[in-house]
Amino acid sequence: MGKIADRYFEVDPWMIEERGLDSAYSEVAESIFSLGNEYAGVRGYHEEGTVDASLLGSYFNGIYENGRHLNRVQYKGIVQRIHFMVNTVDWLYTRILLNNETVTIGKSSITNFKRKLDLRSGILTKEYIVTLSDGKQVKLNFTRFLHMDRVENMFQEITVTPLQEPVTLELTLGADFKTKHFGEDYRYWQILDKRDLKNGGAILGETNTTKQTLLSAFKLDYSQSPDQLISLSDDYFIGKKLTIVLDPQQEFKVRRHAVNIAHKSGNGSADWEKGLDMAEKNFQLTWEEAEASQRAYWERIWENEDIEIRGDEAQQQGIRFCIFQLNQTYHGQDPRNNIGAKGLTGEAYSGHAFWDTETCCLPYYLFSNLDAAKNLLEFRYHTLDQARNRAKELDCRGACYPIATLNGNESSDLWQHASLQFQPSSGVAFAIWHYSKFADDHDFLYRHGLEMLLEISRFMVSRGDWDQNGEYFGLWSVMGPDEFQMMVNHNTYTNLMAKFSIEYALTLLAEVQQNSPADYEAVISKTGVTTEELAQWSRCAENMKIIQTEEGIFEQHEGFFQLPHVDIHKIPITDFPLYHHWSYDRIYRNDMIKQPDVLMFLFLLNQQFSADVKRINYDFYEPKTIHESSLSPAIHSILAAELGKGKEAFSFFEFATRMDLDNYNRNTREGLHTTSIAGAWMNIVYGFGGVRSDGNRLVMAPTIPQNWDSYSFHLHYKGAHLFTTVRQDSYCIDLKDEEELSVLLHGKNIRLKGGRNSFDW
Repeated sequence: MGKIADRYFEVDPWMIEERGLDSAYSEVAESIFSLGNEYAGVRGYHEEGTVDASLLGSYFNGIYENGRHLNRVQYKGIVQRIHFMVNTVDWLYTRILLNNETVTIGKSSITNFKRKLDLRSGILTKEYIVTLSDGKQVKLNFTRFLHMDRVENMFQEITVTPLQEPVTLELTLGADFKTKHFGEDYRYWQILDKRDLKNGGAILGETNTTKQTLLSAFKLDYSQSPDQLISLSDDYFIGKKLTIVLDPQQEFKVRRHAVNIAHKSGNGSADWEKGLDMAEKNFQLTWEEAEASQRAYWERIWENEDIEIRGDEAQQQGIRFCIFQLNQTYHGQDPRNNIGAKGLTGEAYSGHAFWDTETCCLPYYLFSNLDAAKNLLEFRYHTLDQARNRAKELDCRGACYPIATLNGNESSDLWQHASLQFQPSSGVAFAIWHYSKFADDHDFLYRHGLEMLLEISRFMVSRGDWDQNGEYFGLWSVMGPDEFQMMVNHNTYTNLMAKFSIEYALTLLAEVQQNSPADYEAVISKTGVTTEELAQWSRCAENMKIIQTEEGIFEQHEGFFQLPHVDIHKIPITDFPLYHHWSYDRIYRNDMIKQPDVLMFLFLLNQQFSADVKRINYDFYEPKTIHESSLSPAIHSILAAELGKGKEAFSFFEFATRMDLDNYNRNTREGLHTTSIAGAWMNIVYGFGGVRSDGNRLVMAPTIPQNWDSYSFHLHYKGAHLFTTVRQDSYCIDLKDEEELSVLLHGKNIRLKGGRNSFDW
């Protein structure tokens, strides 16, 4: 695949460590050392300032702005104005002067530099020695963390220690709204109010067009009183400057407790005084209390979700980094949040959520945090009206979920994606169905879930059509998961998933009619679905065009088999990424595949297809796939493992957990590949673990890579906690509850009993 590791960070099973400074990796390190708690995220930028390349990013989930310019293309259905996750306040703002010399990364003389992210606690530390122009040396230590439970609370600690000679320290700490979004020289914020507080300050910003507000307050605690303390303020800044003379080996410590309160309603009506009262209440949480609860939070995560790999320390570090980032990005804190493609670690993809959430991220939460999984679905329900409006913009009925969004509105101004890709809509239907395999949540399924399903089905039918002879139904002029093919007819993924969505909607509607007449009447009244309409949907689904050869190969779309062939292995490595080196239309003129398309639905609806069908399609499509999507290798690895292609599965997997740590795509600086991080988890659990969750019971078929001694993983399924350990000669499944659970294990019906269940190969 032409991907080569660029290893920079130390390999350690529980730590991400940077030793020494290399300006070439400054932005990569900022992404890797990002911290988050779903509510907010902050890149690992140097708070004291740097001359190296840097994206000083501080983000809050759901805080966004609208694009400053309208799309010049005014055709109906094409997005006129995008929205994006906007950079916010630098609540870590720090400036350090030692004997009137400014400490700046990349400019000051710095030695003994170390930076560590402890995955067991979510605490980031940094230390180094700075040598002044007169030869005096000072040791600096930094600590920061974002509280995972009380999410408005964020903490920073700075320790300054002169080593041989006295030093005068001048330290400025504050909250700064002069951050630049993507480096633009434009202010997306206006300041509504500021206030000097005892040992701190507060500032209230409001976005220009969305009228969302963010109150950033901070309080400082010192190990000893400074000689001088003054207040600072300008148009976008509030802060404190302290001065103190320190003796050799005299350790001076300052702790900042920042409280950031975001109001996302967009009505511009944040209550300043109420916000200050909330901040004061949060300030009562001490550093010691916050750190203790932070460590306890992560201890619970690792106790219930850890994946342990013995015999491969690099992959061990990689998968723990993935689990860590998944929890930082999302853990169900707020049903108004979704999972952006870069999480809260960078501004690429504008913070938008894509259909990856339902197809690739949701499984992790289904098996670890069912409430969080439900909240992801609730986000789609809360934005159902926007999906209805989008369908109208496309001259259709029902609900069309956007390809890229923060607030439920379509934000992709690339019409070939926004107007032709319907994976988000069928993905929502699939996710509701998938969730139903884990939870008997009739309240959600019978009300919110069913309403979404009916509107999605209505859209699919109105977007599709019958052929001229009335023999079959399908969707013309679409783009499937393979984004190297556009305006194609009868993409099999699109047609098959539309058929699936409609049939599940009809099945669930019949179930609700029988089991809960009141809910049935309510949803019929709310959606206006008629008996005639339901009959029409049934006919469309029954006659959906699905193209498959007698041998079992699904044609990716009508005419795909006749496309000119490209030998992808003959493409020079210098041509990658293709979007940067090939003209845009060139990639559409052959049978080269960007990412799994047919193989994607063979993964999602895995239990509906035979091993022979999976094998013949894998063998046909894998050699044509270029893996320009970071999610692509994981899906191929999972299917390869299922088909007994062990070496191939591990080859695809090899860089999955370390895609960002080792900068395989050379774009980690833009932010982490959050949905690919979820794919790495699936790669182990669904791939080597052989887990399948798309049936009415749990399927498991563990295998183990040849170079691993063992690996283990946790699953939480229908109230049961399964802990599976796989070794080279055997495997065992610990059912941590005293109950029994029926599973399909390597094709055999097995009833697991409470305690340890051991099996030989």
